Amino acid sequence: MNLHRLVYRSRATVPVDLELVLSIAQESQRRNSRMAITGILLATNTHFFQVLEGEERPLERVYGRIARDRRHTDLCVLSRGPVARRQFDGWAMKGVGLMGLEDALAQRLRSRYGVEGDELRFPRDEAEALAFVQDVRRYLR
Repeated sequence: MNLHRLVYRSRATVPVDLELVLSIAQESQRRNSRMAITGILLATNTHFFQVLEGEERPLERVYGRIARDRRHTDLCVLSRGPVARRQFDGWAMKGVGLMGLEDALAQRLRSRYGVEGDELRFPRDEAEALAFVQDVRRYLR
C-alpha cells in the first residue's frame, strides 16, 4: 500500500458552527469510505484544520475537491507525504468543533498552541499539528 498523509489548515469564508462541521464530516464519511481515506476535521468559528490519510492518488483527488470548496480560503498544506501507518484507522472522517470546548481543555490547548484573534490557533508545522491532533484525540476518548 502507498499510504500518505496530508495535513492542512484554512480560513473559513462562511460562519462555522458545530452543525456545519458535522455536516461536512458526514458528507466526507460517505465519500472517503469508498476510497479508504481516513482522518479528522477540526474547526473553530474561523478556521479549519484537517488530517487526511490514504493511498496517494485518492488522497490527492480528495484534496483537489477540498481546495475548490468555497467555504474556505487561504489553504496552507503543513505536510504531505508517505507514512508507515494510519493514525485514524476506522475514522472515514471525524468532525470536531472546537468552538464549545470544556474550559480545562480549551485552556490547555490555548496555552500550548496559542490564540489567533479570539480563537484557538491551529498549528503551522507538521510536528506541532500532529501533537495538537493527539491532544484533541485524548479528549475524545
